[in-house]
Amino acid sequence: MNAQPCHYLLFSEARSVQNGASSSQRGCWRFVLETIDGSERFEAADEEPCAGGQRLELLAVVRGLEALDQPSRVTLVTASSYVSRGIRFGITEWRENDWMWERFGKMTPVKDGDLWRRVDQALRYHQVECRTWRYEPPQVAEGVVLQALPAADVERAPRSRPTASKQAAWVVAAAQAAWESFMQTWQGALVGALRRIAPPLTTSGNVR
Repeated sequence: MNAQPCHYLLFSEARSVQNGASSSQRGCWRFVLETIDGSERFEAADEEPCAGGQRLELLAVVRGLEALDQPSRVTLVTASSYVSRGIRFGITEWRENDWMWERFGKMTPVKDGDLWRRVDQALRYHQVECRTWRYEPPQVAEGVVLQALPAADVERAPRSRPTASKQAAWVVAAAQAAWESFMQTWQGALVGALRRIAPPLTTSGNVR
Protein backbone atom coordinates (compact mmCIF):
# COMPACT_ATOMS: atom_id res chain seq x y z
CA MET A 1 0.00 0.00 0.00
CA ASN A 2 1.43 3.35 -1.07
CA ALA A 3 1.78 6.02 1.60
CA GLN A 4 -0.32 9.10 0.97
CA PRO A 5 1.64 12.25 0.05
CA CYS A 6 1.79 15.09 2.52
CA HIS A 7 -1.00 17.64 2.02
CA TYR A 8 0.02 21.32 1.91
CA LEU A 9 -1.89 24.57 1.63
CA LEU A 10 -0.12 27.03 -0.65
CA PHE A 11 -1.14 30.69 -0.36
CA SER A 12 0.26 33.10 -2.92
CA GLU A 13 0.01 36.84 -3.47
CA ALA A 14 1.66 39.58 -5.49
CA ARG A 15 1.34 43.34 -5.50
CA SER A 16 3.07 46.53 -6.52
CA VAL A 17 4.55 48.85 -3.90
CA GLN A 18 5.38 52.50 -4.42
CA ASN A 19 9.02 53.48 -3.97
CA GLY A 20 8.64 56.11 -1.25
CA ALA A 21 7.92 59.56 -2.65
CA SER A 22 8.84 58.40 -6.15
CA SER A 23 6.16 57.62 -8.72
CA SER A 24 7.88 54.35 -9.66
CA GLN A 25 6.76 51.00 -8.26
CA ARG A 26 8.39 47.70 -7.48
CA GLY A 27 6.79 44.28 -7.70
CA CYS A 28 6.59 42.05 -4.63
CA TRP A 29 5.59 38.38 -4.42
CA ARG A 30 5.01 36.14 -1.42
CA PHE A 31 3.96 32.58 -0.71
CA VAL A 32 3.13 30.59 2.42
CA LEU A 33 3.27 26.78 2.58
CA GLU A 34 1.54 25.09 5.51
CA THR A 35 0.67 21.46 6.13
CA ILE A 36 -3.04 20.79 6.43
CA ASP A 37 -2.62 19.90 10.10
CA GLY A 38 -0.61 23.06 10.81
CA SER A 39 2.47 21.18 12.00
CA GLU A 40 4.83 22.75 9.44
CA ARG A 41 4.94 26.21 7.92
CA PHE A 42 7.31 27.91 5.51
CA GLU A 43 7.07 31.26 3.76
CA ALA A 44 9.19 33.35 1.45
CA ALA A 45 8.95 36.74 -0.24
CA ASP A 46 11.05 38.82 -2.58
CA GLU A 47 10.96 41.72 -5.01
CA GLU A 48 11.16 41.65 -8.80
CA PRO A 49 11.84 45.18 -10.06
CA CYS A 50 11.26 44.30 -13.72
CA ALA A 51 8.12 42.19 -13.26
CA GLY A 52 4.57 43.10 -12.44
CA GLY A 53 0.94 42.12 -12.57
CA GLN A 54 0.14 38.63 -13.72
CA ARG A 55 3.75 37.52 -14.06
CA LEU A 56 4.32 38.28 -10.37
CA GLU A 57 1.19 36.33 -9.43
CA LEU A 58 2.43 33.31 -11.39
CA LEU A 59 5.97 33.63 -10.05
CA ALA A 60 4.71 33.39 -6.46
CA VAL A 61 3.03 30.06 -7.30
CA VAL A 62 6.10 28.75 -9.12
CA ARG A 63 8.37 29.52 -6.18
CA GLY A 64 5.92 27.90 -3.76
CA LEU A 65 5.65 24.68 -5.77
CA GLU A 66 9.40 24.51 -6.29
CA ALA A 67 9.96 24.84 -2.53
CA LEU A 68 8.47 21.35 -2.00
CA ASP A 69 11.20 18.73 -1.85
CA GLN A 70 8.99 15.66 -2.31
CA PRO A 71 5.83 14.75 -4.26
CA SER A 72 2.92 16.31 -2.37
CA ARG A 73 -0.75 17.07 -2.53
CA VAL A 74 -1.19 20.85 -2.77
CA THR A 75 -4.29 22.99 -2.34
CA LEU A 76 -3.34 26.28 -4.01
CA VAL A 77 -5.22 29.35 -2.77
CA THR A 78 -4.83 32.36 -5.04
CA ALA A 79 -6.70 35.56 -5.83
CA SER A 80 -5.44 35.45 -9.42
CA SER A 81 -7.92 34.34 -12.08
CA TYR A 82 -4.95 34.33 -14.49
CA VAL A 83 -3.25 31.63 -12.43
CA SER A 84 -6.33 29.58 -11.61
CA ARG A 85 -7.66 29.55 -15.19
CA GLY A 86 -4.25 28.70 -16.57
CA ILE A 87 -3.85 25.71 -14.27
CA ARG A 88 -7.42 24.48 -14.66
CA PHE A 89 -8.05 25.03 -18.36
CA GLY A 90 -4.98 26.26 -20.24
CA ILE A 91 -1.81 24.41 -19.38
CA THR A 92 -2.69 21.03 -20.94
CA GLU A 93 -3.56 22.61 -24.30
CA TRP A 94 -0.50 24.87 -24.22
CA ARG A 95 1.78 21.90 -23.61
CA GLU A 96 0.23 19.93 -26.48
CA ASN A 97 0.71 22.96 -28.79
CA ASP A 98 4.37 23.36 -27.77
CA TRP A 99 3.52 26.42 -25.65
CA MET A 100 1.73 28.25 -28.41
CA TRP A 101 -1.90 29.38 -28.53
CA GLU A 102 -4.16 30.79 -31.20
CA ARG A 103 -4.83 34.51 -31.05
CA PHE A 104 -6.68 36.39 -33.79
CA GLY A 105 -6.16 33.46 -36.14
CA LYS A 106 -2.40 33.22 -35.53
CA MET A 107 -0.37 30.92 -33.30
CA THR A 108 1.61 33.03 -30.81
CA PRO A 109 3.81 32.12 -27.83
CA VAL A 110 1.99 31.69 -24.54
CA LYS A 111 2.41 34.68 -22.24
CA ASP A 112 4.92 33.94 -19.46
CA GLY A 113 5.66 30.62 -21.15
CA ASP A 114 8.90 30.16 -19.21
CA LEU A 115 7.00 30.23 -15.91
CA TRP A 116 4.15 28.04 -17.18
CA ARG A 117 6.73 25.42 -18.19
CA ARG A 118 7.98 25.43 -14.61
CA VAL A 119 4.42 24.99 -13.35
CA ASP A 120 3.99 22.09 -15.77
CA GLN A 121 7.17 20.50 -14.48
CA ALA A 122 5.91 20.81 -10.89
CA LEU A 123 2.61 19.17 -11.87
CA ARG A 124 4.55 16.08 -12.88
CA TYR A 125 5.37 15.55 -9.21
CA HIS A 126 2.57 17.20 -7.26
CA GLN A 127 -1.19 16.82 -7.23
CA VAL A 128 -2.46 20.40 -7.34
CA GLU A 129 -5.99 21.62 -6.68
CA CYS A 130 -6.63 25.31 -7.25
CA ARG A 131 -9.06 27.41 -5.18
CA THR A 132 -9.71 31.09 -5.83
CA TRP A 133 -10.44 33.71 -3.17
CA ARG A 134 -11.45 37.31 -3.72
CA TYR A 135 -10.64 40.32 -1.57
CA GLU A 136 -12.17 43.73 -2.01
CA PRO A 137 -9.92 46.29 -0.31
CA PRO A 138 -11.82 48.70 1.94
CA GLN A 139 -12.30 52.31 0.98
CA VAL A 140 -9.86 54.59 2.74
CA ALA A 141 -11.95 56.94 4.83
CA GLU A 142 -10.73 60.21 6.32
CA GLY A 143 -10.52 58.72 9.80
CA VAL A 144 -8.37 55.85 8.55
CA VAL A 145 -6.02 58.27 6.86
CA LEU A 146 -5.63 60.28 10.04
CA GLN A 147 -4.88 57.13 12.03
CA ALA A 148 -1.95 56.43 9.72
CA LEU A 149 -0.40 59.85 10.35
CA PRO A 150 2.21 60.74 12.97
CA ALA A 151 0.72 62.26 16.10
CA ALA A 152 1.96 65.74 15.19
CA ASP A 153 0.20 65.61 11.82
CA VAL A 154 -3.04 64.42 13.43
CA GLU A 155 -2.99 67.41 15.74
CA ARG A 156 -2.38 69.81 12.86
CA ALA A 157 -4.90 68.27 10.48
CA PRO A 158 -8.02 70.12 11.72
CA ARG A 159 -6.26 73.49 11.48
CA SER A 160 -4.54 73.24 8.10
CA ARG A 161 -5.45 71.72 4.77
CA PRO A 162 -2.67 69.40 3.52
CA THR A 163 -1.38 69.69 -0.02
CA ALA A 164 -2.64 67.30 -2.69
CA SER A 165 0.69 65.45 -2.79
CA LYS A 166 0.66 64.97 0.98
CA GLN A 167 -2.94 63.74 0.88
CA ALA A 168 -1.97 61.22 -1.79
CA ALA A 169 0.96 60.01 0.32
CA TRP A 170 -1.33 59.57 3.33
CA VAL A 171 -3.83 57.56 1.27
CA VAL A 172 -1.06 55.29 -0.05
CA ALA A 173 0.31 54.74 3.46
CA ALA A 174 -3.13 53.97 4.86
CA ALA A 175 -3.97 51.59 2.03
CA GLN A 176 -0.68 49.71 2.46
CA ALA A 177 -1.23 49.49 6.23
CA ALA A 178 -4.75 48.15 5.68
CA TRP A 179 -3.43 45.57 3.21
CA GLU A 180 -0.70 44.36 5.58
CA SER A 181 -3.21 44.04 8.42
CA PHE A 182 -5.55 42.06 6.21
CA MET A 183 -2.81 39.68 5.01
CA GLN A 184 -1.92 38.89 8.62
CA THR A 185 -5.46 37.74 9.42
CA TRP A 186 -7.02 36.23 6.28
CA GLN A 187 -4.84 33.12 6.14
CA GLY A 188 -5.99 31.80 9.51
CA ALA A 189 -9.64 31.88 8.49
CA LEU A 190 -8.92 30.24 5.14
CA VAL A 191 -6.78 27.52 6.69
CA GLY A 192 -9.58 26.59 9.09
CA ALA A 193 -12.16 26.47 6.31
CA LEU A 194 -9.97 24.43 3.98
CA ARG A 195 -9.14 21.95 6.72
CA ARG A 196 -12.84 21.34 7.23
CA ILE A 197 -13.65 20.84 3.55
CA ALA A 198 -10.48 19.12 2.29
CA PRO A 199 -11.56 15.60 1.24
CA PRO A 200 -9.36 12.59 2.06
CA LEU A 201 -7.01 11.50 -0.71
CA THR A 202 -8.32 8.18 -2.05
CA THR A 203 -6.43 7.87 -5.33
CA SER A 204 -2.77 7.34 -6.05
CA GLY A 205 -0.63 9.14 -8.58
CA ASN A 206 -0.75 12.67 -9.89
CA VAL A 207 -3.99 14.23 -11.08
CA ARG A 208 -3.88 17.34 -13.25
